[in-house]
Amino acid sequence: MTEFFDVRDERNLTMLVDFYELTMGNGYFNNNLKDQIAYFDMFFRRVPDGGGYCIMAGVEQLLHYFKNLKFTSEDIDYLRSKNIFTEEFLQYLKDFKFSCDVWAVPEGNPVFPNEPLVTVKGPVIQAQFVETMVLLTINHQTLIATKANRICRAANGKPVIELGSRRAQGYDGAIYGARAALIGGCVSTACTISEQLFNIPATGTMAHSWVQLFPTEYDAFKAWAETYPDNAVFLVDTYNVTKSGIPNAIKVFDEILTPMGYRPKGIRIDSGDITYLTKKCRKMLDDAGYSDCNIIISNSLDEYIISDVLKQGATIDSFGVGERLITAKSEPVFGGVYKLVAIDSENSIIPKIKISENNEKITNPGFKKLYRIFDKDSHMAIADLITLNNEIIDENEPLEIFHPIHTWKRKKITNFYVKDMMTQIFDKGKCVYDSPSVMDIKEFAAKETEKLWPEVLRFENPHTYYVDLSENLWTLKQSLLHKYSNIYK
Repeated sequence: MTEFFDVRDERNLTMLVDFYELTMGNGYFNNNLKDQIAYFDMFFRRVPDGGGYCIMAGVEQLLHYFKNLKFTSEDIDYLRSKNIFTEEFLQYLKDFKFSCDVWAVPEGNPVFPNEPLVTVKGPVIQAQFVETMVLLTINHQTLIATKANRICRAANGKPVIELGSRRAQGYDGAIYGARAALIGGCVSTACTISEQLFNIPATGTMAHSWVQLFPTEYDAFKAWAETYPDNAVFLVDTYNVTKSGIPNAIKVFDEILTPMGYRPKGIRIDSGDITYLTKKCRKMLDDAGYSDCNIIISNSLDEYIISDVLKQGATIDSFGVGERLITAKSEPVFGGVYKLVAIDSENSIIPKIKISENNEKITNPGFKKLYRIFDKDSHMAIADLITLNNEIIDENEPLEIFHPIHTWKRKKITNFYVKDMMTQIFDKGKCVYDSPSVMDIKEFAAKETEKLWPEVLRFENPHTYYVDLSENLWTLKQSLLHKYSNIYK
């Protein structure tokens, strides 16, 4: 039996790193800082597409990355050839063993700007080194999961199939994009290897080439029905949907499928005016006695097109979405960043801050927790609260939250409960977290998204979900801003 090479483990991705992580590491080592404990947060500043929320994804791939970190002799030889790294540092890399603590928001949770999605604590060389892969992994899958969630919500409960492999940004874009799309709400993918790796449904029928290869469209449909009678979905737009495709499909339904005791599963349209064609096709199929035959639509769809055609009365049962989902075409960059927020010194945590004239680029200092506050009666999310790590919220006492910039905007909350949003996934380099299956994450994401108010879920001008700072964290931040502003007066 041929052994299956798992793409998650067969490649050593340790050297997939920005070069400055290595030059800084060498500098830390040679300045006696290799044992300095540092804390880094990964977060993002803005929701893509002007949306109100994102869907967290990619944690499982972080687990694989952290577990497999190691420098090979070839890696060390390459780095030595650069003639800038000391032999002592290269020996450190050769003996490298990941020993950090890592916390992350579990996949499927809605997440919002400026809150920590991943926190890494450990020796600064290690915690700094993993920056590139933390960002690459979470940025990509969170982007695609978010886009998929928007598209699936636009479909208003109708199934969405991910069809984007051939337009993805490279192999991993297809493989992990399909995974993220399922987390976002898609029911299946066309990417076969993603089913093999993640046990998610892979589906597919025919291309136009199948129809073109046969003498007639009827012959093509007939051959397909005889080969796959229990999965008869015909692509009907190769020549003319209403004058050729649907009539030939109905003829094969009548002459081949029905006598065999099967019902047609569907027809697919990949071009033309969606609203007009689906209305015409639905009537033709219904009149022929095939009201149970589904109409599947593809062709450069996104959440806006889907929403519009449904409002126009298009009769569609499911959607196949490709390039605009797998590449998040409307906004294909997720702007996650990775920033130092604290260091350990003499058994104390010393907070660090990055200051900028651009307010959104000022970081939240310190080792932190992220809480989500829910209404006890409705179980709807009220706000998120970022606190210092040693803070505990008393659910039996009123909680006052306030806008971190416009501090006069305050709200007192009662009758609530909180959820600690971050879970430890590594403890001193040892994995302590079992990732759920993709299908379980998909179900979880759907339930958690339903806990957001419709105003937050709007595509256009969504209500801003509150992400506030605790009084202690806000005070700490202001004190650091004051401290550094006085230095440079």
